[in-house]
Amino acid sequence: MTPPVKQFDPTPPPVVKTIAQRSLIVGVVFGIVAVILAFKNPDEFYRAYLLGFMAWLGVALGSMAILMIRHLTGGGWGVVIRRILGAAMRTVPLLAALFIPIILGIKRLYIWAQPLANIQDKHLREHLADITQTYLTRSGFIWRAVFYFAIWNLLSFLLSHWSKQTDRAGAPDNTDRFKAVSGPGLILYGFTISFAAIDWVMSLDPSWISTIFGLVILIGEVLSAMCFAVIVERILFKYKPMSEMLTPDFVHDHGKWMLAFTMVWAYFNFSQWLIIWAGNLPSEITYYIRRINGGWGYVGLFVVIFHFAVPFAILLSRPFKRNIYKLVWLAAWMMLMRWVDLFWIIEPNFSKTLNVTVADIVVPIAIGGFWLAYFFRNLGTLPLLPVYDPSAIEVLQPQHHHPENA
Repeated sequence: MTPPVKQFDPTPPPVVKTIAQRSLIVGVVFGIVAVILAFKNPDEFYRAYLLGFMAWLGVALGSMAILMIRHLTGGGWGVVIRRILGAAMRTVPLLAALFIPIILGIKRLYIWAQPLANIQDKHLREHLADITQTYLTRSGFIWRAVFYFAIWNLLSFLLSHWSKQTDRAGAPDNTDRFKAVSGPGLILYGFTISFAAIDWVMSLDPSWISTIFGLVILIGEVLSAMCFAVIVERILFKYKPMSEMLTPDFVHDHGKWMLAFTMVWAYFNFSQWLIIWAGNLPSEITYYIRRINGGWGYVGLFVVIFHFAVPFAILLSRPFKRNIYKLVWLAAWMMLMRWVDLFWIIEPNFSKTLNVTVADIVVPIAIGGFWLAYFFRNLGTLPLLPVYDPSAIEVLQPQHHHPENA
């Protein structure tokens, strides 16, 4: 293996450990408040917990998907954030553990898990009498979740194991291995997250179905993951080695990915609306009836404008996409809008009128604190660049200039 083209220290800066410690403190403090809220109002707690879990799961799985896309397509844009994506991907074991409270609160979250005699709606009761004997069962729900996490952990293990091998001189060229796993891995990711979205989110209203709902969740995950990577690279850009690695061209590529994912997110959501509108079936239109009445329509309009229209218009600017100092603010905003989007998807299943509880804010922050602590711990355990990987040459170039000069 050819050694790096220049002397380069890829060691993560000490700030990574500092942020991990501070994130853990945030997680503990907000976690204590969340536990108090759980005893005070369990229903609100579990709804907020599902909201927070899906938000942070999306960053982890979206990072894994982007990492596999990079292994298949190549490009320095992915090498410079490869270890950021990998650190996020390796939080899947933590998320598997964090799924346990959802299992414990299954009867409070999912109407199909309750005794049929408790359901007042006659038509829904008759519908559930069939589906709860075949698919929506407690044991099926749990075993499918075990299967999803097993697949995600297996993909994470393989990609991480081969990536770690490239941190030493004489490392093997694992490019073909990455490609061999990433192709089928993306297909497995698409199938598993689609069924997970059905189990964990769409089944909140078992009377409603959508064939494209899994893709709506999937694209939201990869969009939030790319935005998260931009935020982290901006934090690290103040320190070496990221200040030596990140160029305007790479920042521009990340901005273009954000633009692409934003457009696809809008396309999938509009397609779902168009299909349901064209079908005009009572079993399908309930989804949007719930979300345009009782104040929820304002949230939906807010999502359309500030999750798509405004970011789309901003990301059309080439100079904006090449400036990390500007792009990071939009990335942070898009992460917030991901929470709003999931809030609009999940909460109307429980409340006919717009209602934001303290738990909706506290619980996702608590989960995020623990998740970020684990993420930055992962980030600090490996070099920020696999310098002995053949793709590292795309970053270790003599022509380096800073994004602020773009």
